[in-house]
Amino acid sequence: MKMVRCAIYTRKSSEEGLSQDFNSLDAQRDACSAYILSQASEGWNEIGDRYDDGGLSGGTLERPALQRLLSDVAEGRIDIIVVYKLDRLTRSLLDFARLVEAFDKTGTSFVSITQSFNTTTSMGRLTLNMLLSFAQFEREVTAERIRDKIAASKARGMWMGGIPPLGYKPDGRSLAIVEEHAAIIRAIFERYHAIGNVRLLGDQLKADGILSPERSTATGKIIGGGAFTRGQLYLMLKCRTYLGEVQHKDRVYPGLHSPIISQQLWDRVQARLAANLLGHRNGVRMKAPSLLAGRIVDEKGDALIASHAAKAAAGSAEAKIRYRYYISDPRHSGSGDGGMRIPAVEIEAAVTERIAQAFDDPLTLLEQAKLPLEPDMLIGIEQRSADLTARIRLKDHALVRGIVIRVQVEKGRVVILCSVSQMAELLKIPTAVDASTELTLTSAIRLTRSGRAMRLIQSNGQHASRRVDPALTKLIVQAHRWWGEIRQGEINITRLCEREQVSDAWVSRVLRLAFLSPKVTDAILRGEQPAGLNSAALLATGTVTPGWCGQERLASPKLPPASRGCVEVNR
Repeated sequence: MKMVRCAIYTRKSSEEGLSQDFNSLDAQRDACSAYILSQASEGWNEIGDRYDDGGLSGGTLERPALQRLLSDVAEGRIDIIVVYKLDRLTRSLLDFARLVEAFDKTGTSFVSITQSFNTTTSMGRLTLNMLLSFAQFEREVTAERIRDKIAASKARGMWMGGIPPLGYKPDGRSLAIVEEHAAIIRAIFERYHAIGNVRLLGDQLKADGILSPERSTATGKIIGGGAFTRGQLYLMLKCRTYLGEVQHKDRVYPGLHSPIISQQLWDRVQARLAANLLGHRNGVRMKAPSLLAGRIVDEKGDALIASHAAKAAAGSAEAKIRYRYYISDPRHSGSGDGGMRIPAVEIEAAVTERIAQAFDDPLTLLEQAKLPLEPDMLIGIEQRSADLTARIRLKDHALVRGIVIRVQVEKGRVVILCSVSQMAELLKIPTAVDASTELTLTSAIRLTRSGRAMRLIQSNGQHASRRVDPALTKLIVQAHRWWGEIRQGEINITRLCEREQVSDAWVSRVLRLAFLSPKVTDAILRGEQPAGLNSAALLATGTVTPGWCGQERLASPKLPPASRGCVEVNR
């Protein structure tokens, strides 16, 4: 009979009683030893090493005895891990998933002697999965009851907790006005109505020494005390709480609290905000609003404005192609001081792809966001994450804008600030009181010029947004068409120059593109050529080598060689 090596792991959260001759760790070990002895007929045998963690929490894997246990598991010294209860091993979903993954790699099983969990058998695994499913169901039902209660309470105008807007303080299930702060709110609304520009409003408040008042939250955290940011001002100007209302998702109800702002002033301010809404140009709303409008800034923190230009489509006198950009204010106003101008499609593709990559690994994402996890929350999270990833890559406007707080374009990288609460809600994960409110994602990317256009280039040399270069494609098509006419004897180079009204040197340079490596041609037609490989580069003298191997190395070091030897062009 094969001997099954069994290791006993014990843990106690507090140090109380550890100094006694017989403590909780000893009791756990005796119970586990007795269970192993009862399985002697199956070949179970207790190993001599002790794995005892006294006075350590189950919320972390950084426990000396557990680390020794995992090391021995990785080295193949243990077949079964025996614990008194499952929570002795871990209380965290993320840690539980990691432990199961580590055990599966070496074929190690674990047994909880008081909960009938024995993953050495198929029935044990089924029991564990069923219990986790019921636990997940109970959590979702509880969450639904809480959401329904919040919705019903807000419909009655109640304040349901959280940090109250500036100008109010909690008063039971309502809000009481803090007159000193309310005066600042009224001044902000009145000044914005007069100025009509949030950035100028912020500058004016700062110049006048009007700062955000310091306030203490229920947890004792001090907030405020600095200058008002544009984001804070926008939120204030759109906060319906100041109108004496309570908002729940897309519905608004009369609140139990008193308003700070009159209906007349509110209407005037909202009219000005609507008139200045990003995405409007010359009083006409764009049909395809920019995904990052109002959320993208340059490295100095200055807003990049969503704009567009329309150019006539080739071969049509009426049809136009719309090109979208994010531009800095000086360039938008025409001052010509060389402000930033970024193609919208490129930066939006880079941002959505980075967020999608984060959702591709939900457990790591939740760990980075410092969200509390439990084992019963593992059910369904992978599927929800996969669904969200697909929607993000399709640039779901509402979804992406709900996640993104701010995008900052810096030299060599893009910094994406994401809402942790929104991510948790999408993944159906509860947030802890001390959880982070923001998660920072970065993408190595740089802004470079490609011909007359500005492109975003990734660290691997590829464009952030895979797009076919129309000018380059047109040249290749033209080269093959001209070469086909010459090869068929329909025309010679002299007559071709006369017909096209170009020089023979130009024709010769274009014709070279008809002899590009098929792999290079395919890469260009798919938009996978590296940054800098544009029509000007291909037409430059000496760029296109006769050998296909050299062409492929120029086009992309990742392209496989055409053959074992370079194929020379026959002219």
